[in-house]
Amino acid sequence: MARQAWKFEETGRWIRTTFEGVTIADSKRVKLMMESRGEQDYYFPLEDVRQDLLQPSAYVETSGYRGVRRFWHVRVEDRVAENAAWTYDPQDRRPDFSNTIAFKWPAMDHWYEEEEEVYLHPRNPYHRVDTLPSSRHVEIFVDGVKVADTTRPFLLFETGLRTRYYIPTADVDNEFLVASDLQTVCPYKGFASYYDIVVNGETVTNAVWTYPDPIPEAPKLKDTVAFWPEKDKRIQVVVDGELAK
Repeated sequence: MARQAWKFEETGRWIRTTFEGVTIADSKRVKLMMESRGEQDYYFPLEDVRQDLLQPSAYVETSGYRGVRRFWHVRVEDRVAENAAWTYDPQDRRPDFSNTIAFKWPAMDHWYEEEEEVYLHPRNPYHRVDTLPSSRHVEIFVDGVKVADTTRPFLLFETGLRTRYYIPTADVDNEFLVASDLQTVCPYKGFASYYDIVVNGETVTNAVWTYPDPIPEAPKLKDTVAFWPEKDKRIQVVVDGELAK
């Protein structure tokens, strides 16, 4: 098993989180914990947290890697988020978490970096998302039927992930797309809506997505869609005449 690694560093950002309309934590001295297995959490100085809204939980986790982690409930009037926050007992070979506390991201209602709301988890400052306009010829085939054709795609390069080809909606044959109810969220792009693809009487569910209102960091994605070839082997992305890997 690979040894776990981490970074624990100042963010320089003003971070706030709210629950039931109340600001639970508000600090310009937050540290970001980034672990090699993908976890990312903000740690607030205790003096920047509404400690009167915290209640100790009986739940405790212990491991050789993490040490002793003690949990706390967050209560605002009659609403309670159980085990929604945690603190660590001091331990060698770990960052110094003294007098800090972290919160489970989904347990809180809203998170803000400065004046912008952030979704799903903190943004990793070492994670890049670059969206570049291109003149490559991108064609999308589904079960042998061409459903999109463009020479003005946007190519999205994201750290550790395959290249995604975002196609202007005007260059997609909407006859084959049917809106679905699925919605997901990405901290680097915003909320995504999905489409099913219907070709030759067969349906591939949730195989196309779009960001109708991308976050300010990703404005080029507006009015484009991306196809998901991993979803079904019938979906083929062809770039400059070659099957994209």
